Amino acid sequence: MTTAASNSRVTEPDATAFPSEKRRVARHSMAAAAAMTLLKIAAGLLSGSLGVLSDAAHSGLDLVGAALTYFSVHVSDKPADEDHTYGHGKIENLSAFSEAGLMALSCAWIVWEAVERIFYHAVEIRHSMWPVLVLITSIGVDIWRSRQLSAVAARTGSPALTTDAFHFASDIWSTSAVLVGLGASWAGERFRIAPLIYADPLAAVVVSLMILRMTLRVGHEAVAALVDEIPAETRRRLMREVERVDGVLAVERARVRRAGAGYFADVTLALPRRFTFEHTGELVEAATAAVERALPGADVVIHTIPRETKAESIFDRVRAVAARNNVSVHDLSIQTHHGRLQVELHVELEEHLTLREAHGFVTALEAEILRKVPEVDAVVTHIESEPATIEQPQEELVEDRRLEQALRSAAAAFSEIADVHAITVGRTGEHISVTCHCTLPDELAMNRVHEIITALEDRFKQECPAVYRVTIHPEPVTDNTR
Repeated sequence: MTTAASNSRVTEPDATAFPSEKRRVARHSMAAAAAMTLLKIAAGLLSGSLGVLSDAAHSGLDLVGAALTYFSVHVSDKPADEDHTYGHGKIENLSAFSEAGLMALSCAWIVWEAVERIFYHAVEIRHSMWPVLVLITSIGVDIWRSRQLSAVAARTGSPALTTDAFHFASDIWSTSAVLVGLGASWAGERFRIAPLIYADPLAAVVVSLMILRMTLRVGHEAVAALVDEIPAETRRRLMREVERVDGVLAVERARVRRAGAGYFADVTLALPRRFTFEHTGELVEAATAAVERALPGADVVIHTIPRETKAESIFDRVRAVAARNNVSVHDLSIQTHHGRLQVELHVELEEHLTLREAHGFVTALEAEILRKVPEVDAVVTHIESEPATIEQPQEELVEDRRLEQALRSAAAAFSEIADVHAITVGRTGEHISVTCHCTLPDELAMNRVHEIITALEDRFKQECPAVYRVTIHPEPVTDNTR
């Protein structure tokens, strides 16, 4: 229904892939964060630098975050169970949210300590090469880990790994800021430049502000996933793919939620009501494949709703009424009789029904056809048991007294038949067709009703071989409406 260039579409990662790779890279991140945290704490305590200590706090939070990431990717890969019918993917989003909270706490601590050192309790920094070496090593490790994490996160779509990669990338800049602060503090002390003695706590404040900015971004993404916020373009992309499926009238509703790296899609489609159950099933499969093209690996649920289309004919609408009543019809025809439309059809009913039950059903069916198809003025139904079906066409109807008398004479040969009435004779070119109502006992079984009607048709056709077709509508005695 709408189109989009396929080369501009962003392909979502398959959430079902790479579970062992996710756990492996998470373990490596945890080990790297632990090593760098210990080194920075030692360097910070030896030098007395708040910048180094703040960076150590940042790395400590990365260690906690890496541990949460490892735990979350391990749990998120578990299949759905009775208590978690949508799987465990949300644990990754919860982990990312927890890490964002820890980053916010570290910002508050760093700013507090920096203010204390600037205005109240200045701390002398003991300069040496060890903190510098530790910080340079930390930058190298952060570059290595952030690249590995980003690569795996891109392949697997893991929000927890994405957040962890973000942390290590932020460490690169924060550690660089600390190095600048240490250098400026050393220069201030060596060259007696008084303002530079505040470079270290100011560098710590800069680090905290950088962490805060990143925290807001990570926190927003985590909260968005937890409250099922999905980018509008993701939903639009899904709808474009589904609307291209031949036979879909409209996408009436499309809901998407994300859990970890996986998506769940719930789509309601409007389909032409004339579609058969088998055709609808094939179309649902095609729509499911379309959703998976937009969101690879998604868990998809498709609902279908039958809708009337503008292109429906009278035949389609009559068949729709029959389908709604769960019966099969055949030999459906529409004729013009004295300027009025008359529908004629054969209805297949279960053999065990009595004539009264069958007649009551088709009477209600006829009434519904008249309501739903107001162009039609009359409906004539021929009741059949399910094993017997007839398919013949019929067109314009006209009166013919001779054939009517012959039909009454043939009916008199059957003791069960009370009478025949509402006889109509029609001609289409050289073909003659006859319809009538036949009154039979209320409790007569439908298989016997069919036998009698068939025998009456055969007898009448033997007496009137010019007749091409006979349609007999049986009705119980109690419902005789002559």
